[in-house]
This record gives sequence, structure tokens and C-alpha cells, in this order.
Amino acid sequence: MREMTGKVYLVGAGPGDARLITVKGLDCIKKADVLVYDRLASPRLLKWMKPGGQKIYVGKLPDRHTMKQEEINQLLVDLALEGKTVVRLKGGDPTIFGRVGEEAELLRRHGIYYEIVPGITSAISVPAYAGIPVTHRDMASSLSIITGHESPDKLDHTIHWDKVTNATGTLIFLMGVAKIGYISAQLIKHGRAPETPVALVRWGTRADQETLTGTLADIEAKVKAADFQSPAVIVVGEVVLQREQLMWAEALPLFGKRIVVTRARSQASELVDWIEELGGEPYEFPVIETRMPEGAEQKAGIAAALASLEEYDYVFFTSANGVEFFWRHLAELKVDIRRLHRARIGAVGPGTAAALAQRGLVAEELPGRFQAEGLLEAFGPRLQPGQKVLLPRGDLAREWLPDKLRELGLEVTEVDTYETVVTGEDDIELLKLLEEKRIHAVTFTSSSTVRNFISILQRMGLEDPLPLLAGVKIACIGPVTEQTAVEAGLTPGLLPEEATIEALVQELCRWNETTRLK
Repeated sequence: MREMTGKVYLVGAGPGDARLITVKGLDCIKKADVLVYDRLASPRLLKWMKPGGQKIYVGKLPDRHTMKQEEINQLLVDLALEGKTVVRLKGGDPTIFGRVGEEAELLRRHGIYYEIVPGITSAISVPAYAGIPVTHRDMASSLSIITGHESPDKLDHTIHWDKVTNATGTLIFLMGVAKIGYISAQLIKHGRAPETPVALVRWGTRADQETLTGTLADIEAKVKAADFQSPAVIVVGEVVLQREQLMWAEALPLFGKRIVVTRARSQASELVDWIEELGGEPYEFPVIETRMPEGAEQKAGIAAALASLEEYDYVFFTSANGVEFFWRHLAELKVDIRRLHRARIGAVGPGTAAALAQRGLVAEELPGRFQAEGLLEAFGPRLQPGQKVLLPRGDLAREWLPDKLRELGLEVTEVDTYETVVTGEDDIELLKLLEEKRIHAVTFTSSSTVRNFISILQRMGLEDPLPLLAGVKIACIGPVTEQTAVEAGLTPGLLPEEATIEALVQELCRWNETTRLK
């Protein structure tokens, strides 16, 4: 029996859209001690690593060239010999021009266990996202996948143009943008008609997706005129004509937009799902975390407030978090919710009301404005001096509401049922995307997300993050959050009429529609 070492998973990350990774591939990422990746793997996949997992980028950085393949091979061996579970994350499928054989061979020679986890290759998925099926019963019943990432001499050595040119109805060239003129010339020389349709799809399945179409005769000139850059998949064949009828990704309301979501990870799913469903690419960068209070004084205050539930005339919930943590405290302290029978329940915003409804409580009245001011407008005529109000909320909540209630003569009990803390790891990928102007919008759903976002960027070495955010659309869920953004030096550009996630997403869609029309 050989000595136990770590294990290496050679995983295909898919073409770029994080949702296109396989279930097994995602499972491998979640259990990895170390993740070795390059730029063709979606940064969102890194978010699934367990806390404390190590990330090693082996692509090109400004101060370092791409790590050589031999060095990557040895890195995998060294990490596994340390007893670690290692995931080598590769764009597309690792067995299609992914050099997985070289990595696996060295692992085998060192007696290291490994698995090859297939991925969805860009050869079929990228054309599909551009509305191009690589086969069609009337146009192409076969396809070839060919590397284009070589010099002309090497291409001639590895590709038998006389056989490949007409061997299949569809030809797929990976990594061949810089050689498009030579590839086209060889295909025409060996029998493909000059008018054969060609498509180049750059950064397919991502927010940056671009498609350029032409023919073998004119595609090189079009590439030069558009300054069309790699990485791109090249499709040659009649199936390209299907694009005019089958384009679907470009038709989605948020196509082409990469949008940063700063909400706590536990709350981000709704906004992330909306963005994905509407064709955008969410980039999760949670900057806050909500948690139960840890201080003895805070705990004692909560226990005292909940011990007197039957005495309150009103309980006002100002956020869904306030509802969630209120119920946690009820359970922890074993307090029966029925003791709240005489209180009127108020909720700020439909999200808060929905959180109450899920727990069997219907908010008595919903204010027109989804902030504390609206709640006071709705209940104002009923509020009488001497009445008791309970405000279960977060430690960073505004003082406006309790101050106004006290001015009216009410007895207010504030309890910080949860704490909001700065979270988020340093994210080199986010900085790179901002520097490359590949972030199109940042969403803020509370004042704390604004402050913490700026704070974390500064922590990552940006003394002044504002220039990096120039040109990025700042979307705020409500006027209070918008004011905080202004005070931070940002220039908010999107504010929905209602302070809800759905309204925020609708505003993003309207913005994207106007930018398309320009």
C-alpha cells in the first residue's frame, strides 16, 4: 500500500458562466484546501471555497508572466505531497487543449491520486450563447474542434488542411483570433468557398460576450477594423447563419452587464438570481455580515425587552433582518410569540412585511414610503403619549424613528437584535475587473454596504477608490442609502421608486435598455 498523500482534482470550469460548471466540479471546489486557477475560470467559482481555503492564480499578472506549464505541474505535485486536497480549475473542459495529460502524468509518476472532472467545453457552449448550434440537420451533421493557438508553421505541422477543411460541416477553432487571416486563407485554398459564413465569439457566456460575423473572404479585415481581441471561439460553416434567428442571450434585459452585489451572502441570493435570470452577470462581493449580538449587556437588554412583550402597544420592524433575528431571540429565550397579542405590528417595506407573513404575522398597515418616515406617516394619527413601542433592529439603524416617537411622548424600547460587521476577503479579481473597466454597476442595499465597500477597497491598498469607480453605475435601493453614497464621494445614478429588490432590478433593466439605444 502506497503512502497516503493529498489528492488532485483536474476540473473543467466550463466556458465562463459560473452556472455552467458541473455538479461534481462544484463539489470539488467546496472541499478543496487549495484552488489553482487562471483567467478563463469564472471568479465567482472561487466564492464557493470553504473558509480558509488557499487560492493560487497561475495566469498572467502585471508584475509576472504566466506560470509555465512545467511549473504548474510541479506545483500540483508539491501541494498534494503536503497532504492537501487540490483543485486545478481549467476553463472549458480539461481534456480539450487543456494540457491535462501532462499534469496527470506527473501526478501518476509521484503516486498521487487524482481525478479528471470533465467540463462543458467552450467549443459548443460559446456558439450556443451566440445563437449558433454547432450542428443542424440541414446544414452540418458533424464538427471538428481544432486548435488555432500556434504559429503558422506549427499549424501546418499539426493540421492537415487538405483533410480537415471539408471533413465536417462545422469547424471550431479555439484560440485562433490572431491567426484568423492565415486560417481563412488555408480553408479557401483547400476547398471551402470564400463566402462560407464565419463567426468569432469573444468571452462567450460572460457579460463581455461579443460576436463578429463575416465570411472567409472578409473576416480578417473585419477583425482588424473592430480590433477584435482574444479569447474567442471561431465557428466556420453554414450553421453561423442560424444566429440571425436564434440569438437569445443578447435579447435578455441585462445582457452585457456585470453587476457587483454587496449584500450579505445570506441575503444576496434574491438579487443574484434576478440578475442571472435577466441575462446579467452578478459578481458577489459581500461587504457585510449580520450576526447575533455577543456582548453580555446587549443580551441582557434583549432578554428584558422580550420578557415584557404583553406590555407593548406597537412593535415596528424596519427590516427583514430585524424580523429574522427577533425570531431567533424568541426561540433562544423560549418566549411565546402569543404574549405579543395586544400590540399592533408595523413593517417598513414589503420585504419586511413578507418576512413577518412567513411567520404568521400580518403587518397592520404598510406605509407608502418604504423607510421609517413612511411608517410614521401611516401610524402617526394613532400614536398617543404614554404608549409603549418596541423597536427590534440592527445596531447601525438610524436614530430618526426612535427620536421622533419620543418627541410624540411615546415610551420607546430599542433593542439591537443583530450586529452588522465588515466582512469580505481581499478580492484581487474584483480589482482587476475594476481596473479593466469590466464592472458596469455596483448595487447598494443599505448604508452599511456603501461604507464597508469603500473601506474594504481601501484595505486592499486603494488609498482613494473613487477614481477606480468612475464610469461605474452606482445603484442604491433607497434615498437613505443614496445619501450615504453621496457622503462617501460617489455619484449615484440609479434609484428605484420603491425601495425593494425587484424595483432595483427593474431600474437596472431600464438603464441597460437606454445604454443599448445609444
